Amino acid sequence: MTPRETCPQCGSTWFKRNGHIHSGKQNHRGRRCGRVFVLNPENHVIPEEQRTLIERLLLERISLRGICRAMGVGLRWLLQFMDELFRRAPDHLHVKSPGRAPAVILQRLEAELDELWSFVGKKANRHWVWIAMDATTRQVLAFHVGDRSQASAEQLWANLPASYREQAIVYTDHYAVYKGVIPPARHRAISKLVRKTNHVERFNCTLRQRVSRLVRGTLSFSKNLANHIGTIKYFICEYNLTKSAALPE
Repeated sequence: MTPRETCPQCGSTWFKRNGHIHSGKQNHRGRRCGRVFVLNPENHVIPEEQRTLIERLLLERISLRGICRAMGVGLRWLLQFMDELFRRAPDHLHVKSPGRAPAVILQRLEAELDELWSFVGKKANRHWVWIAMDATTRQVLAFHVGDRSQASAEQLWANLPASYREQAIVYTDHYAVYKGVIPPARHRAISKLVRKTNHVERFNCTLRQRVSRLVRGTLSFSKNLANHIGTIKYFICEYNLTKSAALPE
């Protein structure tokens, strides 16, 4: 790109040095209008192939700065790209209904619920990840990030598809808040020995293994709650797409 000789806002040649930008380039400020700019701006275009690869890397246990180093992109660009991906992730999480007759679905629909501890910014700022999973298809039906109160359990229940709220047998641990949310006739509070929540507990392990923000003792923890939620949602959407591809039509 052609180097600038004047301020891009007022056209004046009266400007001064103003420190450096995040990439280390010399920054300038116009003395008349106060506009901040660089004399040699660069507009790097990230090709589609590189963007696709970055989308896949965001699903693996790699820090954001690690992706920047490996792919040669800036952290600011990567954060904006993540925001775009998170906005495109659908609220229905790509959940696919099991391919059975309706009568069979009503009789055998089962869900498993569990919570996963996480934090944002510092360990004292706890945010629990509430997960609901279909016991048969292993799809994640809904999730919620919040505290560990009954209000968060109610929000997870509200996020479930209507067919599961109305018909499913729901398995949980003995955490008391579930009793005030799930209809007693369909709630099964069980111990770990019964192994009726082993699928959702195994998915919690998958989350910790695949999402760097959730690894215990990580330096890649979330600093922003919106990015924390968006990363989990983005991973769940891709996870459900993989699971739904194996379901019969």
